[in-house]
Amino acid sequence: MRTLVVNTGSSSLKLQVLEDSTLVGEKLIERWDGGAGGTSHGDELTEFVADAGGVDVVGHRVVHGGARYSSSVIIDDEVVDYLATLVDLAPLHEPNALRGIKAMREALPSVPQVACFDTAFHATMPPAAVTYALPKEWNEQWNLRRYGFHGLSHSYASRRGAQLVGQDVQKLRIVNCHLGSGASLCAIVGGQSVDTTMGFTPLEGLVMGTRSGSVDPGLLIWLLEHGNLSLGEVNDALEKHGGLAGLSGTSGDLRDVLEAGTAEAQLALDVYLHRLARCTGEMVASAGGLDLLIFTGGVGEHRASVRQSLSDSLSYLGVVVDQAVNDSVNGDVILSSSESKVAVAVVECREDLEIEREARRLV
Repeated sequence: MRTLVVNTGSSSLKLQVLEDSTLVGEKLIERWDGGAGGTSHGDELTEFVADAGGVDVVGHRVVHGGARYSSSVIIDDEVVDYLATLVDLAPLHEPNALRGIKAMREALPSVPQVACFDTAFHATMPPAAVTYALPKEWNEQWNLRRYGFHGLSHSYASRRGAQLVGQDVQKLRIVNCHLGSGASLCAIVGGQSVDTTMGFTPLEGLVMGTRSGSVDPGLLIWLLEHGNLSLGEVNDALEKHGGLAGLSGTSGDLRDVLEAGTAEAQLALDVYLHRLARCTGEMVASAGGLDLLIFTGGVGEHRASVRQSLSDSLSYLGVVVDQAVNDSVNGDVILSSSESKVAVAVVECREDLEIEREARRLV
């Protein structure tokens, strides 16, 4: 079976054709708006699929599934209509995902299409982990809860990490660290998510490239009342001008922060690592212990200093990494040394394989 994986970013479209988990075709459209700006890529998409030898199913990465979808679904008009109501919850990603769905349904009308949600993996979190301490009438009226994100990555990495260390994922307490421009942690017990750092939106939790992560809500109310800032200005700062970018004065890319060499950049890095260690401790507590620590995502896979820093901060749990291995990581690898009481691994982020798995399961 051939699966076309569609991964839409805020301004790009990545296409991958997989046959039995082997990549047979790939295309990136960097400037893509799904036709919203009057530019159609329909012929280009159809030609790519034809050149790849055709496909049997299309799997779409969709950031938010809302309260209705706790697992992947076959896409129809009803699904599309519901997803359109969630745009305000993920304004950077949901609109383009909907454009990708529209474009693919038009280009490949006879091929079944599946929506795979980043929120779905976290549907197993217990009520104590998902419920905000707000008036219950609010929670019920607006479906206010912690949804969590990066679920496709957390799900794949937990299984692959367990495979690497030769253990059954059902018997492990795992903390998976998806560290990239956007970042979140997930506590996984018995192969299921029991807690995560992102919440109602992808703003909660860790310090990220341009996103602030968790901020005292009282501080935001104070800024709105006394800081002469508009709601739009505060939202823009939290989403686009906070995080590493806001503190360091750089782009927010960790490579730029590390190369800047300024006091501001050093503080940004210190804050980033402190929040990472603190939130990891929270996930360990939610999991009831730690058997396996996994790093994935652009930073998790390629920044030895970040992996070393977090591992050192968890030394009280018996986490010890092999420094030589950590300094030369290439692909999936076990990092933990022979004396470590906790297994540590790096897993390449393969959301495409998780989407393929889900699409094949449904079709």
